[in-house]
Amino acid sequence: MKIEEVKSTAKTQRISAHTHIKGLGLDENGVPIQMAAGLVGQESAREAAGIVVDMIRSKKMAGRALLLAGPPGTGKTAIALAIAQELGNKVPFCPMVGSEVYSTEIKKTEVLMENFRRAIGLRIRETKEVYEGEVTELTPVETENPAGGYGKTVSHVIIGLKTAKGTKNLKLDPTIYESLQKEKVEVGDVIYIEANSGAVKRQGRSDTFATEFDLEAEEYVPLPKGDVHKKKEVVQDVTLHDLDCANARPQGGHDIMSMMGQLMKPKKTEITDKLRKEINKVVNKYIDQGIAELVPGVLFIDEVHMLDIETFTYLHRALESAIAPIVIFATNRGRCQIRGTEDVISPHGIPLDLLDRLLIIRTLPYNKSELLQILKLRANTEGISIDDEALTALSEVGANSTLRYAAQLLTPSWLAARAEGATRIAPSHVRSVHALFLDAKSSARILTQHSDKYMK
Repeated sequence: MKIEEVKSTAKTQRISAHTHIKGLGLDENGVPIQMAAGLVGQESAREAAGIVVDMIRSKKMAGRALLLAGPPGTGKTAIALAIAQELGNKVPFCPMVGSEVYSTEIKKTEVLMENFRRAIGLRIRETKEVYEGEVTELTPVETENPAGGYGKTVSHVIIGLKTAKGTKNLKLDPTIYESLQKEKVEVGDVIYIEANSGAVKRQGRSDTFATEFDLEAEEYVPLPKGDVHKKKEVVQDVTLHDLDCANARPQGGHDIMSMMGQLMKPKKTEITDKLRKEINKVVNKYIDQGIAELVPGVLFIDEVHMLDIETFTYLHRALESAIAPIVIFATNRGRCQIRGTEDVISPHGIPLDLLDRLLIIRTLPYNKSELLQILKLRANTEGISIDDEALTALSEVGANSTLRYAAQLLTPSWLAARAEGATRIAPSHVRSVHALFLDAKSSARILTQHSDKYMK
């Protein structure tokens, strides 16, 4: 018999364009460090983004919007993702692209509203009363069956629970006895019972029984501390869109027609405005009672110039509503026509009245030394060994074409180096790969020179 090592089935994370970004790279005073947390340069844009993060954390930014504007490949998406990293996973961050709103199944405004609701979190705090401890006694008390016959029924259960502080005997309902049987609870197990719902959870066997056998298939847990009867606070994070979806699904019966109806139903159904208003009422009631807390998140809309005039008009209303997230737009357009209009030219393809509401952060093109630092970062992230001369050659390619093109040449250069048996990328590998592929500028130049040979 051959024994082989079993490889882990856990997914190894794929390296994407912005995998290396871990935050905004600011010091404790909010001043940007030239190269930190995966970001290089763009000091003024990062400092401005740091102020925005502070405003979001102090909940002063809800319902406002921000625009990241700059040429392609200057780190707009990177800064938006860095803002998300700084805020942490407790603050909802919903990224989308402007062209996502055009769907055949669902209205443009509905797609936008859905993403707005995804970006608003609700933190619900609930105090649960629980009985927790090691089972010392488990005695079902039986009585005669009231319906007659020979069988007996369980009238109640006596259960003894022990913690480090003391013991307690409880008299439980027969329905809880069924739950105890389902969980296969025995004397010596550590369990907890929720007082309000009667739910039973077996946590494992008490570690005092750990030396019973030489080989164990059990999970041993320590004896719970504190009293048997205690209060636990449970914090749950949901988004408003989760609440909308949970209430939008019709709770049909179990007959064949309602089952067929659920199967025939299209996958995407619109959530009505009326339902959203009702949910907002319930959410506001929870907030007033102190049960829940609203967490305004971030909605990031990339390529915002792809939205049309109707969607921009709807954005006004959405931004002014009482429950609104922080919206970050990004665009690489200069003055261009607003989509959906005949002749209205506007900066960034956004109507002037909406531009008036935005705080605009400008991103600038990278210089040669910054390009070199970024390419070095990318090589480290992708696990590629590269010589300093090859990095300089690659940064020159990036300066003449674009940063994206230079970053994309990293992997082909690495493959060319390995094909030659080298362990590091040399300048010759960069030059040979650069000769094989064209960047956008070179391609455009060739098209202009040989325009007569291509079809119009």
